[in-house]
Amino acid sequence: MRGRPATFDNDKIIEKAQKVFWEKGYSATSMADLLKATGMGSGSFYNTFKGGKKELFKKAIQQRRNAFTTFKEQLEQSESPIELIKDFFKSVAVDSTNAHLQGCIIANTITEMTFIDEELEDEAIAVLKEVEKMYSHADGTIKNQTDAVILGRYLITLWNGLNVTRRMYPDNKILQKQIEMQLEIIS
Repeated sequence: MRGRPATFDNDKIIEKAQKVFWEKGYSATSMADLLKATGMGSGSFYNTFKGGKKELFKKAIQQRRNAFTTFKEQLEQSESPIELIKDFFKSVAVDSTNAHLQGCIIANTITEMTFIDEELEDEAIAVLKEVEKMYSHADGTIKNQTDAVILGRYLITLWNGLNVTRRMYPDNKILQKQIEMQLEIIS
């Protein structure tokens, strides 16, 4: 007689797996890593994620996209969206050293998946382009007269560069100065 099938909170599972992917990257994350992090057996894992590791990774990327969607809603409701954007960037300077070394899972994915998995690369690119577009629509309070699309692209470039720089210099004081200097362009 078989027991009841295990039920899992998929959001929590995805969050646990996301932490592993974020730290190790997609390619270096093994099934053993994922099973250990999620507490699932292989049968339950494949019943839940029929597409295996790749499906779980795509769901982890989607979870990050959802976080950006929440931020977008905050920007749309804000009387000062530029200040929210600045605060978002400045918050990086108070992250832990481990967070600095991890960088951004979306930017990491683009770098890792180029020439390896076009589907995962395109998914990550789509997320950053959505964020870029979100930044472009928040230009109403920017004194700089540069085209909003160019400013949105500038902020994505800043984000991507910052996620490399924070690995090189995981020092919050240095990062704070770098971020403040770069954000002067949108003041």
